[in-house]
Amino acid sequence: MGKIFKYSGALTIIGVTALVFIIQLILGNGFTEAFLLNSAEVWSRPWILITSMFLHADPSHFLFNMYALFLFGPLIESRIGTKRFYLIYFLSGIIAALASIFFYDKALGASGAIMGILGVTIMLMPDLQVLFLFFVPMSLRTAGIIFALIDIFGVFVPSNVANIAHLAGLSAGLIYGYLLLKKKKAYQAKFEKPPATQTKFKSKKNNNKNIELSEDEIQEYIKNGKL
Repeated sequence: MGKIFKYSGALTIIGVTALVFIIQLILGNGFTEAFLLNSAEVWSRPWILITSMFLHADPSHFLFNMYALFLFGPLIESRIGTKRFYLIYFLSGIIAALASIFFYDKALGASGAIMGILGVTIMLMPDLQVLFLFFVPMSLRTAGIIFALIDIFGVFVPSNVANIAHLAGLSAGLIYGYLLLKKKKAYQAKFEKPPATQTKFKSKKNNNKNIELSEDEIQEYIKNGKL
């Protein structure tokens, strides 16, 4: 019997972040201050690079971030797998936090990590249609450019938004997405033009032509070449 419920890394992060936000509401500022990103203390307490990703300033901050993660997280996770989803989520969040410490005294939120997820999605699904501001239809590529321009503008206009963290997270996601596409193309080239010494198997995607690949390479292609 197959699994009834499929594990989701994105939904797990949403659940954990929701639990942490409830704890914030119950325990107050003391709890938040203990685990947010404090630039002066980051080298003595490096774990705050991660714990700050699960904290939020207020309900609107929490709801907006979790809504964005709910929209794009499961979508890209189904495309790249849970392990790679976790990797880029936390990698983007940490890179965003490291960028923040040079510009902001204190910071918190999952925005940098979520921008990383958005960056990967833009690279792998650029023509995906979204509703910008909930009513303007456009491609995800165009929406990403607009988000980036807003954050670039925000860098020069002081606000409570860590725009540089957003840009750092987005950049990490775009680079990771580019590397995934590059790896995919490399495996596709190997799939289409294999050495003549390998065994044959049929591919429906190539009009049932015989493709010469070893069993190990077939599994490697499925793992790394199919995104």
